[in-house]
Amino acid sequence: MIYDTLILGSGPAGLAAAIYTSRANLKTLIIGGDLPGGQLMLTTEVEDYPGFSKGIQGPELMKEMMEQAKKMGAELITGNATSVNFSQKPFTITSGDNKYKSRSVVIATGASAKWLNLESEKRLTGQGVSACAVCDGAFFKDKDIVVIGGGDTAMREAIFLTRYAKSVKVIHRRDKLRAFPILQDRAFENKKISFVWDTVTEEFLGEKTLEGVKVKNLKTGKTSTIKCQGAFVAIGHKPNTDFLKGHIKLDKKGYIITKDEVKTDVPGVFAAGDVHDIKYKQASTAAGSGTKAALEIDDFLENGST
Repeated sequence: MIYDTLILGSGPAGLAAAIYTSRANLKTLIIGGDLPGGQLMLTTEVEDYPGFSKGIQGPELMKEMMEQAKKMGAELITGNATSVNFSQKPFTITSGDNKYKSRSVVIATGASAKWLNLESEKRLTGQGVSACAVCDGAFFKDKDIVVIGGGDTAMREAIFLTRYAKSVKVIHRRDKLRAFPILQDRAFENKKISFVWDTVTEEFLGEKTLEGVKVKNLKTGKTSTIKCQGAFVAIGHKPNTDFLKGHIKLDKKGYIITKDEVKTDVPGVFAAGDVHDIKYKQASTAAGSGTKAALEIDDFLENGST
C-alpha cells in the first residue's frame, strides 16, 4: 500500500497535520512513537492552549486530538521510525520490522529531554534522579528536591513538584531565569521554592539512592553539597532526528533546517513542531506548523510544488 502521506509523530504537530490531510481525503498513516500523544502525555494542566478557558489536562487534550484525527480517517500505529529512504519515490519509512511507502512525509518527531551526561546521573536515574516531574513527582512526598534549569520546563517542574515536596531548590547557572514571566512570578511567589543562582551541578551523590548534589558557584569557584532526596533535570530538549542524519539537512544541534516555514531540502518531505522549532516550542505553535505542513502537502501532491 502506498499512502498519500506518512506522519512521523503524534504530538500536536503530527495530529494537527493528520486532521488536515485526512479531511482533504488524503490516505494518512501516523507512526505515533512509543508514547502516542508526545510530551503532553507527561504534563498535567495545560492553561495556554486556545479554546480551553478553564485549562485542560495534557493527556485529555492529546486524546481528543487523536480521536479527531481518527474520525477524519487517519490510521495510527505505535512505534518509532528507525530509518528513511528519501532518495526515491515513493518514500520509504522503516519502523521496526515494517516498511511503509508514501508520496509525502511530515516529520513531527518532537524533542526529548536533555541530560547533564554525568556518570552519577546515569547511575542514579530512577533512584532519585529524573527528567519528568509528572512521571515521578509523587514518589517524593515530603522530600527535599532540587530542579536543575532556569527555563519554562524548569519552572513548570518546580511548581508542579511543590504539590508533593517539602522544599524545592532551583539550581540555575545564571543570575536570572529564562522562563516566561508568568511562570517566574508563580515560582517566586511559591514559599516552597528557593533559588541557587550562578551554580552548576557537578555530581549526584549517593551509592544506591540519591542523597544530595555537589554544586559549584561559577562566580566564586566554591563547591558545596546540597542535601536532597530527589533531583529533576530540566535543561531543555534535543530534537529526535538521529535517524534522519544524512537524509535531510540538519543544523549543528540536530534541528531540521526548513525554508518557507515547513519545507525541508527534500521536495515532498516537511517538518512540523519542535523538531525544527528552536524558538517557540509551544503546543499551539506546533499545531499551527502541522497545519501548514498539511496544506503544503495538499499543494505538493496536486501540483508537484517544491
